Amino acid sequence: MIAKLPLDSPRWHDFDGVKVEEIRVLLEQLASAAAGGGGHAWRHTWTDLSGGLLDDGVVADGTYAALPHLVEAAVLLPPAETVDFWVDLGFMVTADYRPPVPADVEAGFGAALSLAEQAAVRSLLAVGTSGQVCAQLVLTCVALAGHYMGEVLWQFPDLRESGLLLSCPACGSDTEIPDFLEDSAPPSLEAPRLPDPTHVRQEGHPWGDVAAALRDEVLGARWGAFERVARDVAMKGVSPETPGQAVLCLVAGIVGVRGTPQSAARELARRLMSLTGYFRCWDCEQTWTIADGLAENPDGALPQHGPAPEQKDFDGPASEAESAAAGRSGRAATRFRQEGNAVITADGTPWGRMAVFSDSVPGSSGGVDALAVVSHPGRPTLVAGAGAKGLVCLWDVDGRLVHDPLPGHPDAILSMTALPLPDGRVLLASGGDSGTIAVWNPHTGQPVREPAGDWAGGVSAMCSAVVPDGRALLVTATPRGAVRMWEPEGGECVGRLNPYGSPIRSLTAVPISADHALIAASDTAGRVHVWDPTVDDPWACGAAVQLNSRALADADHGVAAVEAVPTPERTLLATSDHLGVVMLWDPATGAPVGDGLAGSTGTAGPPLITAGTTRGGHTVLVIGTRHGQRLRLWEPETGKVQHIALEVSLTCLATTGADLIVGHDRGVFSLPLTRR
Repeated sequence: MIAKLPLDSPRWHDFDGVKVEEIRVLLEQLASAAAGGGGHAWRHTWTDLSGGLLDDGVVADGTYAALPHLVEAAVLLPPAETVDFWVDLGFMVTADYRPPVPADVEAGFGAALSLAEQAAVRSLLAVGTSGQVCAQLVLTCVALAGHYMGEVLWQFPDLRESGLLLSCPACGSDTEIPDFLEDSAPPSLEAPRLPDPTHVRQEGHPWGDVAAALRDEVLGARWGAFERVARDVAMKGVSPETPGQAVLCLVAGIVGVRGTPQSAARELARRLMSLTGYFRCWDCEQTWTIADGLAENPDGALPQHGPAPEQKDFDGPASEAESAAAGRSGRAATRFRQEGNAVITADGTPWGRMAVFSDSVPGSSGGVDALAVVSHPGRPTLVAGAGAKGLVCLWDVDGRLVHDPLPGHPDAILSMTALPLPDGRVLLASGGDSGTIAVWNPHTGQPVREPAGDWAGGVSAMCSAVVPDGRALLVTATPRGAVRMWEPEGGECVGRLNPYGSPIRSLTAVPISADHALIAASDTAGRVHVWDPTVDDPWACGAAVQLNSRALADADHGVAAVEAVPTPERTLLATSDHLGVVMLWDPATGAPVGDGLAGSTGTAGPPLITAGTTRGGHTVLVIGTRHGQRLRLWEPETGKVQHIALEVSLTCLATTGADLIVGHDRGVFSLPLTRR
């Protein structure tokens, strides 16, 4: 028996995403199935319940209390019947968005993971599955053993494609290796070695039978050394200290032994074995194991000295490929260096003046996670920046602080927006990671109302929107799917959007007339939602037109960020995905506009996007990736693309006039949108 929170405990009322009655029903069905009389009814109940425990990559906090009950019941079923259950569990324990485990269920949850590891390994050995499912089950077992390579479940390469996309553990840049998985020839390197001495888990781990199943080398003589590494890893129990390369040998080895049909599974295993090699990051030019490039923030990753496969050079073929995809001519990436207040490109020609924003109180600004531009007719334009310290800094456009940093936010600040009011005033709103919302007078530095609110998941995005009755509304969103509209000064909630409750990543207001804006949002599943804030019923469309679903599907465009794009004729909506692709849309029709901007090597990752207008009146979109170091400046009208390589880790972007404001891990600076 493992420690479990009683199902009649009032503590369950504190958890989101969990329905105790569904847990009771599922436990009864699992018990009946284990006794031989329940059939497969539990599978349907589990599908419904698991959708609440893990929703679009977000783990509900009640998951940790529910799983000890469910794991203890599932282990009593025949191992061949629970493969999908354990794989689902693997995705839960490796999801990107996992809240901390509550202290009162921590012991029971830890015991449940240990019990689940033993049961999942039994399922692995009890039944043959397709190679892909077998690989997922092995990675689940690895995750339950506490090894970071289990996170590859979410980044598992699509073996239908020949290319491989890897993330540098040092600088976060993405490196694409085209045609890497095109064949299964053994890598031109030695099999990975286990450290000497190798950490061995204590007796009682379930991997001994796996080692026995791997005693025969089935992939051919050229792969024998790799299969022996797989067997050694299993014999030692897959300790967290095991190198990621060696764990990938284990995954491939088991697929070769247990996957079905045998010939296809062994071919897949050989391709997976090729992931035990190395790659060189195009940006920081360090060499890493492919295993560490597949994992998210791998523990203890260190640069290597092994041979790396040939890759496309970012400054050459990748940029040319991007230009061809856009249908226009482009430029290669441009590195710059600072000489005084000027930015000089690598060829010695000036780009323009760079203004580094000041930090008059040591440590008051530091890295920023949110930017907003406060533009008020008759007053100087201000730039607001904030981050983990919970302080709001306000600068003029030359980077001088205009107030002491504004204190009072009790938490890290995730989002900000300017709020133009009908009476001509412009306020500033900020949202925190514990769900607080504050409103400030940016010109006096005084709070209009104190930070208040407690929305689970934090205020991840916000914008302002005008409606035809003359009001200006503050619109906020959370990763849990709550999208609310507020009266800015009084703080009253005046409406809700997002009737589906999808977790929201990005939010923007798209004006369709001088007194009417629509709200566009992207969710964690890559979908785009467009809402009209003037309708009382959130299910009603009003003036909102959804983006053309066929165009999104044909482009395979999973949207991660949205941004309003002002043009001389109208305001368009821009969408960007994790591959660096940008598309433009007409909010009146939902149809795509123009060819869009293709992704290229080094542009993948969580997107940052902003739009502005040059002194010549041309619309420019600036695209980067969070924690990346490169920017693309794209003029949709001409198709011109320019690249700037920075020496900072990007966090957020904004524009004011013809200048770009760059938020990064150490502060803020500005650059002109075009070369001067």
